[in-house]
Amino acid sequence: MGKDGALGQTWQDIVVRAVSHALALCAVALVLFITLVPAHAETLRVADVTPFQVPADLLAVRAQPAIGPTLVPMAPGQQPLTAALLTNYVERQQALRAYDVLGAHPAGELTADVLMGYIARGSMGDNSAVSAIASFTSPASRSVAPEPELNPTMLAAYIEDGYQPLAARLEHANAERDCLAQAIYHEARGESEAGQMAVANVIVNRARSNKFPSTLCGVIYQNADKGYHRCQFTFACDGRTDAPSERRAWARSASLAEHIYAEFATGAQVGAVPGSALYYHTTAVSPSWSNTYNAVAQIGSHIFYSPN
Repeated sequence: MGKDGALGQTWQDIVVRAVSHALALCAVALVLFITLVPAHAETLRVADVTPFQVPADLLAVRAQPAIGPTLVPMAPGQQPLTAALLTNYVERQQALRAYDVLGAHPAGELTADVLMGYIARGSMGDNSAVSAIASFTSPASRSVAPEPELNPTMLAAYIEDGYQPLAARLEHANAERDCLAQAIYHEARGESEAGQMAVANVIVNRARSNKFPSTLCGVIYQNADKGYHRCQFTFACDGRTDAPSERRAWARSASLAEHIYAEFATGAQVGAVPGSALYYHTTAVSPSWSNTYNAVAQIGSHIFYSPN
């Protein structure tokens, strides 16, 4: 009984091992079949997705600075507007247009209209010289006169008239807004929006007249260096710090200054008081000069005057 049982156990072990080996071989065969048999899905050929080859010489032209191959690139806002700049710009555009990448159409002639199109699209990014050139194609009022022709005489006149790089213009605009915000805050922060706009309107009116400096900062700080009784606005020469101490009032003044400066810069009318109003004082005082001018409005605690 013991010997038969031992033989039976040995026979069963052999059968189990044989079946296990057979299953393992089947699994390996299945993996090899899946791996080696090619899929029936359509394979995309590399040639079908290879991008178009741009000519090497065209790449070289594109790699040149936007201001042209013969000028050293400068930082934005530092490139002067000169005839040489325009010449290099035109030469580069001609070089680019000389290539017919698709081989379907001739490049065409670079005319004045095409050049204006390049400038209008801002093909030189934030370069200030092109911004200056573009200003000739965007007059303040197109209905007044036809669009002028860009020519060397006009370029020379523009440079002579005080051309400023973009960075300098941005710095000036930021300073003007800050000066106006300071004046609104110190002169009328307790007033309504209409009252604050009226005070700012007088400053704009002065800058647009021929009797005061032509900038907002110039108007606000006129004679501030000559002493307490010589300045136009008390806060500008009272010896105290101009740093605002009321956060909400300052935010309100700064927001209003940004809006009014935009109107000043574009020539729009503020409209809070007449454009002739150049003076004001609070109702708490009665200066002698008030009898010589015409009172045109009273808004809040300020009375506004126009010269006779």
